[in-house]
Amino acid sequence: MNILAVISILIAVGFSIWRIVRRTRFFLHMLQLSGYKLSAYSTYLDGKTFDVRIRASHIVGAIILIVLVWMQPATPGMIAGFSLAWAFAFISSRRYRRDRPKKRLVWTARMKRLGGATLVVALIAGVAGTGLVWTFGDGSPWLLATLLVPLYLMDLGAPEWVRMAGAIMTPFERNVHEGFKRAASDRLAERADLTRIAITGSYGKTSVKFAVRDILSERFLVLATPGSFNTPMGISKVVNDQLTDDHRFAVLEMGMRHPGDIAELAMLAPPDIAVITSIGPAHLESMGSIEAIAEEKLSLLVHLTSDGTAVVNADDARVLAGAKAMAAERGFSLVTCSISDTGADLVGSDIQYGPNGAEFMLQVGSESIPVQIGLLGHHNVLNVILGAAVALTCGMRLRHVARAVRRIEPVPHRLALREEHGLRIIDDAFNSNPVGAASAVDVLSQFRPGRRVIVTPGMVELGDEEANLNRAFGKQIATSADDAVLVGPKRTAPIREGLLEAGFGEDRIHTVTTLFDAQNWVRKHCVPGDTVLYENDLPDQFTEEPGG
Repeated sequence: MNILAVISILIAVGFSIWRIVRRTRFFLHMLQLSGYKLSAYSTYLDGKTFDVRIRASHIVGAIILIVLVWMQPATPGMIAGFSLAWAFAFISSRRYRRDRPKKRLVWTARMKRLGGATLVVALIAGVAGTGLVWTFGDGSPWLLATLLVPLYLMDLGAPEWVRMAGAIMTPFERNVHEGFKRAASDRLAERADLTRIAITGSYGKTSVKFAVRDILSERFLVLATPGSFNTPMGISKVVNDQLTDDHRFAVLEMGMRHPGDIAELAMLAPPDIAVITSIGPAHLESMGSIEAIAEEKLSLLVHLTSDGTAVVNADDARVLAGAKAMAAERGFSLVTCSISDTGADLVGSDIQYGPNGAEFMLQVGSESIPVQIGLLGHHNVLNVILGAAVALTCGMRLRHVARAVRRIEPVPHRLALREEHGLRIIDDAFNSNPVGAASAVDVLSQFRPGRRVIVTPGMVELGDEEANLNRAFGKQIATSADDAVLVGPKRTAPIREGLLEAGFGEDRIHTVTTLFDAQNWVRKHCVPGDTVLYENDLPDQFTEEPGG
């Protein structure tokens, strides 16, 4: 074998290893974005056989290997040719390289353990492939195959090696999690003087959490879970790392994707005050029905302490009916909040919306007070009222509450307004749901003069109703926007249908593949004075990519 053949083999092996690393890292990232849940990761892989699981390079590689083992003996020139052809096939990692992730892979301790387990599983598969080559052949082509077959198997099977590693590590990770949760539960149980405030709902729970935190912080030292730390591990980490003896309130957001999630969180931190913001079709795909979602959200009230208080959105019929029934059965106090029902305990009335926020009268029993907030959207008025109700329950006076809400800042990526190069940017990219999306579009309609543009990939995880809800979303956009930039041709097809059905001009609909393409469109076509609403920014596992 001459020097050219050796160099060619090294090039082929080098590119293979490079692609294996990128490809395996990609699937580890997808598992992390799926919350390390193998069921969600498997759902992501479904239907992507010829997108991310099998690429054109795998077909080419299989052909090269088949031809290679048939051609005995082979000249050094043929070995070099096969090696370079292999390198050319596997040089591309475009599908795994060009994606600019919105949420980057984080090498947590768990991810490092998972990565190590994946490496072990992949190496075992590679060794098995080497054994096959040694069993069935010899000669120089087989020498090359001895190198390429295991690399091929490690690359082709990357999504499965990650899945297998996840399954292998599940019992160990479960024990680790239980230890963290026990420590957090014990820490909370030790603090009889700490008031635990739990907040859940299909929409608005993060905004309400920060409203509660900001209002109570006027008088007390408050611990609140940051961002969307609303899982057992997220809450446990915050409690274990940040809770001090000086904190008087712990404000905990409790999220849900599957039946039993709320019960697990509530048993970790039984609430003294429970807030339910809304019940809607968010996570309908994993929950199955709106009735199942309602039952799960309302189950938080089962775990209220004996002298606890429930603060609920009276404008949501399911929330109000369920909370009233459980209050009558269990005897806890119930505080209702509304912007439409004058019979509620806290009522927002005479609401004036504008591009800089809202003004309204807050009535509590026979007392009322004018309130100003710098938050966009009518739903944020109700979020602030829910926060005010919690603060009043905790002993604050109404005038102090009214003063505190003026300083509440928008939650990042939830109708946050900023200016970029003369453009008004409304950032509502964190998450999209039917209620929030409708409110965001209504906010966009208020901005004049200038052109109004919405950039959206639509809404996800809405089960069988997803297409219908996105079609209705398209009709709402048609009444408020001048241009619509739709991200993902397949996913946004229902939005496009709704726009056209509402008489929106086809020349005003611009469909792109990725968010970055949309941002390029905005930079090219928008001018100072225009307003751009970014409504939803889907995680990377929902990104549509062309094959290749």
